[in-house]
Amino acid sequence: MLSSLIRVVRGKAARPAALTIFLLTTVFLFVLLAGRAHAQSPTPAAPTGAAATPAPEPSKPDPTGANTGLGLSTGKTPVDNASPSGLNAWSADDVARWGKSPDAPVTNKDLLKALDAAGQTAAALNIVWTLVTGFLVMFMQAGFAMVETGFCRRRNAVHVMMLNMMVYGVGLLGWWIAGFGLMFGSVGPLATFGGTTLLGQPNLLHPSIFGHDFGIFGTHGFFLNHSVYDVGVYTLFLFQMVFMDTAATIPTGAMAERWSFPSFLVYGLVISMVIYPFYGSMMWGGGGLSQLGTNFGLGHGAVDWAGSSVIHAVGGFVGLAGAKVIGPRRGKFNKDGTPNAIPGHNLPMAMIGAFILAFGWFGFNPGSSLAASGSNMRIAMIAVATMLASGAGAVTATLYMKWKEGKFDAGMTINGFLAGLVAITAPSGFVDATTAVIIGAIAALVCIWACSFVERKLKIDDPVGAFGVHGASGIWGLIAVGIFADGSAGIGYNGTGATTYLVNGVKTGASNVPLMGVTGCLHGDWGQLIANLIAAVICMVWAFGSAYVYFSLQKKLFPLRSPAADDSEEDLDQAEFGALAYVNN
Repeated sequence: MLSSLIRVVRGKAARPAALTIFLLTTVFLFVLLAGRAHAQSPTPAAPTGAAATPAPEPSKPDPTGANTGLGLSTGKTPVDNASPSGLNAWSADDVARWGKSPDAPVTNKDLLKALDAAGQTAAALNIVWTLVTGFLVMFMQAGFAMVETGFCRRRNAVHVMMLNMMVYGVGLLGWWIAGFGLMFGSVGPLATFGGTTLLGQPNLLHPSIFGHDFGIFGTHGFFLNHSVYDVGVYTLFLFQMVFMDTAATIPTGAMAERWSFPSFLVYGLVISMVIYPFYGSMMWGGGGLSQLGTNFGLGHGAVDWAGSSVIHAVGGFVGLAGAKVIGPRRGKFNKDGTPNAIPGHNLPMAMIGAFILAFGWFGFNPGSSLAASGSNMRIAMIAVATMLASGAGAVTATLYMKWKEGKFDAGMTINGFLAGLVAITAPSGFVDATTAVIIGAIAALVCIWACSFVERKLKIDDPVGAFGVHGASGIWGLIAVGIFADGSAGIGYNGTGATTYLVNGVKTGASNVPLMGVTGCLHGDWGQLIANLIAAVICMVWAFGSAYVYFSLQKKLFPLRSPAADDSEEDLDQAEFGALAYVNN
């Protein structure tokens, strides 16, 4: 029995499982050591000659939500977070007292309780809004599956669907194990979810650049352990998990019809635990790129509202690297390097999938406010900008292909439609309707040109145009923030501009004046464009470079490419799953 087990473990078929176990063990030890080091690190003493400032009272996990949003008016953390009823804003005695003396003056205590009630209501509304929009984004997985499957051949339909199915399951577990903690473990207070500071730990890696800390990875929240057993943290986990899943899904289209399924399962852990959180932490987790404004005076730091770069460009460049390493489909290129068309088997399926994605995007972009109260009612404008960019992308792609090829191209219309959505994702919180149309139209052209370049110049086989839609258009969307952001929203974004920034496009040190929010170069701040260009370079280098190294290493350890991909008689559906998507009875 033991000898048989040893032979199995040594066999090639077990290598993916062995590598998976190794990765999980490594991450687990890393998490334990990081937590131990953080727990043992001494608290820095106050500077000599300065009065010691009392440390703010730390948040306590609130698993019921009964106290979330309370205590904001007094600045005090509620004491009893374990009570199912929490600290009610008003008691029955309060209501009875008011009924007996309706004309009595209101006390400060009553006003504070009223503010607490308003705070808890706002936090509850924000949590519900974020959860619902997260559910919409989760449904986008069905859209991706249909688009990719429709663009591929029927002989591999089950395989493509299974990639989309299991990237969700494997990626979710990887995100729970380490991805969430590494990306958001040092994000700071969750203001819209009641202000909990449970994720306010120092960055694990924070090298000094020109005298300023450049945070890279978070340190808290691994395995969603009991120290973050809180409704606000769990809300953020869900919403950001479905974002991560979007990035992880994109390479399944770029590498479709070739990818060995066991190799793909290992990839699901790597993308969710390492590749995606690294850049994401620097942008959204309180890391160095987000602080380019406060540390170096570059706009509001690198700004990406909902993930043109953090999600789409990362996924697109990872997919490009994977498609390069795995090689083209059999028959895609002739000996002279010219490409052959390999038509998808069901364009109507792809079109339906595109509409599902567009529907989910109303969760993607408006949901990134993480709130639906106060000034966050701008979500209506974000939704409209999202719609307009998609329409502009679809129309531009349709007309361009008719002009260039003499015929309308349904597949490229789909990709132009999606490219508009990808590009508007970063600037959607900071631009008006007309600008959204311009950004979407340019995105369609960027997508078409990128798809052609990848196929004809780089000789890389990308069956669904994933790089053009997500990689190239995602980078364009990030740059568009630095060009078009009009300053009407985002005051104080990334900790920049709350008291001094721009007034009517002119930098000022004055306070108590109407300041501008995130502002692109067309409206007075070239620093914002520089910050986003820096982020774009880091995004491309990290996503492509890390993925290329990973896929190359994986290819040497065990098959990255399924043998059935090079067999003219056997398809991936039968070879890897023993099933067919379409059966003629």
